[in-house]
Formats: sequence, structure tokens, C-alpha cells
Amino acid sequence: MGVLIATLHLFASAQDFPNRPIKLVVPFPAGGGVDAVARTIAEKLAIELKQPVIVDNKGGAGGALGAGLVARSAADGYTLLFANNGQAVLPHLQKIDWDPIKDFKPVSSVATYAMVVLVNSNSPIKTIPDLIQAAKAQPGRITYGSSGLGGPLHLGTEMFRSAAAIDIVHVPYKGNAPMTLALLGQEISMSMDTLAVSLPHIKSGKFRALAVTSQRRMTLLPDVPTIREVAIPDFDYEGWQAVFAPANTPAPMVAKLNAALNKVIGQPS
Repeated sequence: MGVLIATLHLFASAQDFPNRPIKLVVPFPAGGGVDAVARTIAEKLAIELKQPVIVDNKGGAGGALGAGLVARSAADGYTLLFANNGQAVLPHLQKIDWDPIKDFKPVSSVATYAMVVLVNSNSPIKTIPDLIQAAKAQPGRITYGSSGLGGPLHLGTEMFRSAAAIDIVHVPYKGNAPMTLALLGQEISMSMDTLAVSLPHIKSGKFRALAVTSQRRMTLLPDVPTIREVAIPDFDYEGWQAVFAPANTPAPMVAKLNAALNKVIGQPS
């Protein structure tokens, strides 16, 4: 009898879901690429669900703080995590009190995206071969920024560092925005970032795009080569973004969220 009552309650809750605002936690500060995509998704998801979807930036510890907050939240569908591949590797980089597999239930994939390798336009480095040559000539002198330890920008640059067999120094920042300011101010030698964040600075002439990390050139940067074209033939790196719920979130609620997100992702804008 108890099981039947619980099942009926769950069914009724799922039918009524959502009946209040949903919180979408972004585990990074406002102003970065992840935040920009999350806000676009939230705006359109709110229309589909007919309830406000509020972006809540909880940056810190390379994304661990915000992810932990969601992992410990009520599994009722009203607190979600907008994550990227950085959260998947955090257990290998720092001590955290949540498990990326056990503590979350995937709701929907949102996007995959390549990165752009950038230098300040005043840098003497003009190409990826120039960068590799400079790094090999002076090991440990080239610095690169990231939005935090274990994030997609850090992982992508480390993949490049390893593949190119060079010694460059990681300088982590608390999000994309301070990293971008650091490159604008030439506090770091280079960075790797999303097209969404870097394109305005490339178009304004403040940043020079050396290469993209994908297998093919980007439509919006047709003159910028891939890393595999100019230096490392098998290089390919893309980040991903996805929405997750706490592990015990009922399947009917996850299904409703998934259906709404699929509609949003399918929209041209």
C-alpha cells in the first residue's frame, strides 16, 4: 500500500512539474563562455517549461563548489547543474566530496565546441610553429592562462602541451573573464578559449588567433588553420556542455526536462 501511495504521489508530482522556478547552477563566475551559453539556454528553457529558469553562478575550486551544491540539493528537478568536461575530471585533480558518476543524473547534452589558441596581437608569436619553437627555445618561459584547474581550457592546453612536447606554465584564473583580461594586459603569453568569448577580441584586433583545436576549420574563422594542419597531424580537442540533475531525481521529471531541452537545442538561435 505504501509503495502504491508513493508511486501515485510521484506520478502526480511529475504531472505538475514544474510549478515553480528552476535554478540552473553554473559552477563558474559570470561573464565566461559557459555562463553565456547557460543564460541563452535558460531563457529559452523558461519558455518551454512556462516557469522561470534562474542562472545561479557558483564559481570556485575549478567548478567543484557549484557541482557539489547541486549534488547535495533536493532531487526534485528544481536544481540543475550546467556542467562541462572539467567537472568529469576534477576527482583526479583535487579532493572533492562528490562523485561525478554516482551523484548526478544526466538530463541532456547541450553542445560540443572547439577552442581557439590565442596570443595578444602585440606578441611576436605569429603561428603555432612559432609558439612551439619559442617554448622549446626557452622552456618554462611561456605562460598560459585558464579559467581554472581542470576546466576545458586547462585540459585542452595541457593536451596541446603534451602533444607538442613543450614546457609551458599554467596560470589558473577564477573564470574566463579574468583570464581574458590577463591576455589583454599581456600578463600571460597565450591562452585557449571558446569562439564565443574570443571572437570579439579577434575581430577588434586585440587578439591573434593562431589555430583552432578541431579537426576542421571554423566557419567564422575560415583563415585560421587547425593545429593538425600546421603542427600536430592527429590533434583534435573539443569541450562539451551538458545539464545534470541530482542522482535521485525521478525519471519522469528528468524526461520532461530532457524533452524541453531537446526542443531548445533544436532551435536555430
